[in-house]
Amino acid sequence: MIFDLFHTLIHGADEERDRVVGEMAVMVGVAPAELVAAYHATWRDRLVRWDVEETIRILVGRLGGIPNDEQVTRAAEHRRVLARRVLDGVSAATLDVLDALRVDGRPLALISNATSDTFEAWPQSPLARRFDVAVFSCDVGLAKPDPAIYHLAAERLGVRPEECVFVGDGADGELAGAAAVGMTVFRTTEHNDTDPGWGGPAFAVLGDLPAILREPFKVMEPSGAHTGHKTA
Repeated sequence: MIFDLFHTLIHGADEERDRVVGEMAVMVGVAPAELVAAYHATWRDRLVRWDVEETIRILVGRLGGIPNDEQVTRAAEHRRVLARRVLDGVSAATLDVLDALRVDGRPLALISNATSDTFEAWPQSPLARRFDVAVFSCDVGLAKPDPAIYHLAAERLGVRPEECVFVGDGADGELAGAAAVGMTVFRTTEHNDTDPGWGGPAFAVLGDLPAILREPFKVMEPSGAHTGHKTA
């Protein structure tokens, strides 16, 4: 089993992220709205290239600011606190689902398009010990839907992509990316209805997943209907 992280296992906290970046802007002496916009505009670089401090220095510099080391350190810690808070906010119900899947004998992997603050916070999160493999874009320099990141996760699990089930909300084209390498794909809408155009099987509550996987020819559609589908 391979899971996405944000909007799949936990909330993406999008509004809170913007608020925190605005507060960081005050710490480094630039306009909050401008720094928030700069963060949004550089999401791909932040996912695969820049760490927290690099991001602050580069973006603030582009906005005409010259932050000192103390300002950068303070702003970076503010971002890291957010990452820890978001990961620690995982629900007990989600943890129960992951535990149930492990009891069923399913090795678990994570593929996340995430910035370095999330990668740094991951080992201490309640989620980390539930996963056998965790692949973060910022660590490997690859991001969904690049086929290489799916192949890497499967390789680290010791299986072929065709033997994997991928679960995600659909951001960044991740569902089509997983399907393209041969994975069985499930869309979840529990936290966000991200990819309503996805035509494959979907479910609304993560807690339904263990039972769905135990009945491989029945997959819940968003409407509550069922359709034939064989899982790996």
